[in-house]
Amino acid sequence: MALTASDTSRTVKTPQWHLHYHEAGSGKPLILLHGSGPGATGWSNFAGNIEALSKQFKVYAVDMPGWGQSDACTVDRLDHVEAARQFMDALGLQKAAFVGNSMGGHTSMNFAIQHPQRISHLITMGPPAPLPSIVRPGDGPSEGLKILIQAYRDPSPEVMARLIEIMVFDKKFATPELLKARSDAAKARPEHLKNYLDGLPKGAPIPQWLNPTRLHEIAVPTLLIHGRDDRVVHYEGTLQLLAQIPNSRAVLLNRCGHWAMIEHPAEFNRLVADFVAHG
Repeated sequence: MALTASDTSRTVKTPQWHLHYHEAGSGKPLILLHGSGPGATGWSNFAGNIEALSKQFKVYAVDMPGWGQSDACTVDRLDHVEAARQFMDALGLQKAAFVGNSMGGHTSMNFAIQHPQRISHLITMGPPAPLPSIVRPGDGPSEGLKILIQAYRDPSPEVMARLIEIMVFDKKFATPELLKARSDAAKARPEHLKNYLDGLPKGAPIPQWLNPTRLHEIAVPTLLIHGRDDRVVHYEGTLQLLAQIPNSRAVLLNRCGHWAMIEHPAEFNRLVADFVAHG
């Protein structure tokens, strides 16, 4: 039988947070960190990956503070790097591979800088790179980020449908099931929506931005995966990360938007499994 969200659902108490997560498999620890956006959770981002990856690894898909079933928190107090460290400590994990989509990729890079001894491999998918743009538009947030913020203000089915459709290249992946999961998760925790929106005027809507001048300090093997057709975070950012992170390589997927793990799950799972096992 296929794994379900309820089968894998767990909660752990850390010094600062009650964190919800999904756990499956055995072997080397693999921590999956979701992106931002209303209704984003470890399960909604990685439902198509957890079971496949759990055949080789001990997989943990975490709802980070401010998202999903984990504790709410105002943006100015969020520190996802510290939350990840506390999560590992609470579960007795000395070292793990990190896989992060978008905001989760940003957190994973920051974690690799701040806690290099606790991370074995770094894999990102479309993280926002805090570096000057050369080719992407410079007129403010991307098309996708504008709709993402709109969905925080109005998580109605119509707006959520627009958000999901802009996240993917092929609209067939914007399934009614995914739309319902995201919409239900967003509406279930209105405090998450309010805290995110209240934090926007104070600066970037990503907790604890990393210092781009420290990217060269990332020493672990790094795999940068990005969709060629990403309308949320332009793939130029991954090319810049490739130039900054010494032990890195990049995979650019055509006919792919911001959610490589959802649009190309079989290829994504193979890339991750091979890289963590042999990279």
